[in-house]
Amino acid sequence: MSGSTLGTLFRITNFGESHGPAIGCVIDGCPPGMALAEADIQPQLDRRRPGTSRHVTQRNEADKVQILSGVFEGLTTGTPICLLINNTDQRGKDYSNLLNTFRPGHADYTYWRKYGLRDPRGGGRASARLTAPMVAAGAVARKWLHERHGTQFRGGMTALGEIEIAFEGWEHVPNNPFFAPNVSQIPELEAAMDALRKAGDSVGARIRVEATNVPVGLGEPLFDKLDAEIAYAMMGINAVKGVEIGAGFASSRQRGSTHGDELSPAGFRSNNAGGVLGGISTGQDITVQIAVKPTSSIRTPRRSIDLQGQPATVETLGRHDPCVGIRATPIAEAMLALVLMDHVLRQRAQCGDVSIGVKPIPGSAPS
Repeated sequence: MSGSTLGTLFRITNFGESHGPAIGCVIDGCPPGMALAEADIQPQLDRRRPGTSRHVTQRNEADKVQILSGVFEGLTTGTPICLLINNTDQRGKDYSNLLNTFRPGHADYTYWRKYGLRDPRGGGRASARLTAPMVAAGAVARKWLHERHGTQFRGGMTALGEIEIAFEGWEHVPNNPFFAPNVSQIPELEAAMDALRKAGDSVGARIRVEATNVPVGLGEPLFDKLDAEIAYAMMGINAVKGVEIGAGFASSRQRGSTHGDELSPAGFRSNNAGGVLGGISTGQDITVQIAVKPTSSIRTPRRSIDLQGQPATVETLGRHDPCVGIRATPIAEAMLALVLMDHVLRQRAQCGDVSIGVKPIPGSAPS
């Protein structure tokens, strides 16, 4: 299937299906000589994996990663790295009632019309299960970027449905099942999710991710702009329907005297641009928000059609996330890391010898 590879120099090819024997990816272009083991990757997969709280799907997957190639005596060799994650808790029979009909809001209909057939088990190739290999690949990129440039990634949920989540501190993100940078609203979020699960419905979410210590100069003019490629990658995440860089849609309400980030010898005075100007990184924090739609697989009966185009009613059985946004934070962080890793290598290849003879302004990371 085309459209399964992301990146130019740091290329990730994703393979597998939700209910196949395994999922995984091949990383091509990872520089040689970096120490790499499964233990460097597993913590990020553990953050994303299902079954970690009552608010997400109870599919019990360990998501244990295996490195099959590209590493010798603990170091990357520069050759393709194959990462494999076995599927161990499939229940394909839960989807038997979907063989001849389509879930509203899901890819069932479009896959059938495009390919003439589809794998309905858990959504097959359209399943959010296929984000696990991207998180694994992102862990490799995160390690290299941190070792070479000190780049770090963080993120959290900023809204659950109509509930706006106040920012109270990044330190709260690991301590609740929502990846929320908040402690005071967690009981409210828990109650909302409990009510939603009982109703057999789902809800969307908004996620914010950031990268700090980003080198200056990443990105290309026009069509390979850094922010354009970040948006492209984020829209590749299942269920993402909107992306904002920096001030995003709020920019339409701002004046130029407010939006334009003034510079001073001490650094930028604001970051409405989200760390990208003219498609090229400024060295400020890269800031991104994504909108995640409600899960399409819900117990609530919905009107649809069957393969003959006749009216049908669909009620999805099986185990699903009432809000796929709950587990989206590590996925969005990974996708941001993959884009930055690719652009760091591209910048090194084309402009690695460029020197303007002055130091970056404070608040900017060196290229």
